[in-house]
Amino acid sequence: MTAAAEDPDDRPPLAGFRVVDLTQVIAGPYATLMLADLGAEVLKIEPPGRGDDLRSVGRYPGRENHEDYFYANNRSKKSIALDLKDPGDRAIGRDLAKVADVVVENFSPGTARRLGMGWEDLRPLNPGLVYCSLAGFGQTGPSRDRYALDPMIQAVTGLMTVNGEPDAPPTMVGAPLCDVMAGMFSAYAIVGALHAVRRDGKGRYIDVSMQDATLAALGPRMGESLQAGRNPGRHGNQNPMRVPANTYRTRDGVHLSLIVQNDRHWPRFCRAMGFDDLADDPRYAGSAGRAAAREFLDGRTAGRVSELTYGECVEALEAERLPYARVNTYLEALEDEQVAFRGLVRALDHPASGEVRVVGPPWLMSGAQAGMTPPPLLDQHAEEALRDWLGWDRKAIARRAARSTSDRKAAP
Repeated sequence: MTAAAEDPDDRPPLAGFRVVDLTQVIAGPYATLMLADLGAEVLKIEPPGRGDDLRSVGRYPGRENHEDYFYANNRSKKSIALDLKDPGDRAIGRDLAKVADVVVENFSPGTARRLGMGWEDLRPLNPGLVYCSLAGFGQTGPSRDRYALDPMIQAVTGLMTVNGEPDAPPTMVGAPLCDVMAGMFSAYAIVGALHAVRRDGKGRYIDVSMQDATLAALGPRMGESLQAGRNPGRHGNQNPMRVPANTYRTRDGVHLSLIVQNDRHWPRFCRAMGFDDLADDPRYAGSAGRAAAREFLDGRTAGRVSELTYGECVEALEAERLPYARVNTYLEALEDEQVAFRGLVRALDHPASGEVRVVGPPWLMSGAQAGMTPPPLLDQHAEEALRDWLGWDRKAIARRAARSTSDRKAAP
């Protein structure tokens, strides 16, 4: 194991652990990003010339020369360009895995094995290796070879069927949350496996399915389906069990999310909204009664909120300590005063793009923290990796660089 025995208070939690990152796009890179945020040294192996697919995706007017979507998922990592189909580069990749603690890949099932970088290939070289394969449907089962992207996983797990208005078609969530959740579960499993390796020295293989990860994340709201055999249906911005619960428009045009969470909140909500005639009405004292009167109570709340400004709503709701939230755009969410106070959004000095803003790790932890570095240029850390990980001398590194330059010139 590469982790040195030092005072844990002086180092981030995963300092000293090395991760070979064979992933691209979102799910896999998000997993390795979380490991980097805990202090692991993450070396991203990318195809020469083009690198991770996100380096060329999503460019827009004014940012054509920037890799903004790549930046979002790959800060605090290092990059080396290797063609794993080339025997020489494959040998380097295998040597890197030999001295790593973790390898993460999100190729189509079977691809890593064909490249000589599968668990079966690397385990004999590194018995203590933690190896994580992340795929849309996992490495086994009848769907394992299906092409999977985030929208496909949203569809197959039922997520789309509970998103959107009741009389509208199923609706996709407008962010790749299935990718992110799969990455989070992968990082969680990897950290657990590292603990086990430290205990018994035996490597672990982890098979993560985006489909499984999304269902696991939806599980806490699947009681109706799991136990009663019913589908919950779509409710738009309303809550199927709580009323009032919706998004309402204020007099000054702000959309406001409100919810009466429980029976104790109901009289307080009535005071905040000035519903004196409803506060003591026994028909609405319990959640079942309010749900039965959904249309009336939702309409009454919408009407009242439309008479008030956002500021007036906040003052009334704060006075009764009730849950509410302004519906922010992405730009507004990033500038939220609470986000700023906790320092979530960071500015990093990128060697090609200058200052880039990234969303940092969503935790505050005592003790030493991992430093945050800008997303890497393609192949930026090749010399460093070959020297520090593999012990190559300057001449060997120079010879490889010369061969790489020659190969690029010879390419059609």
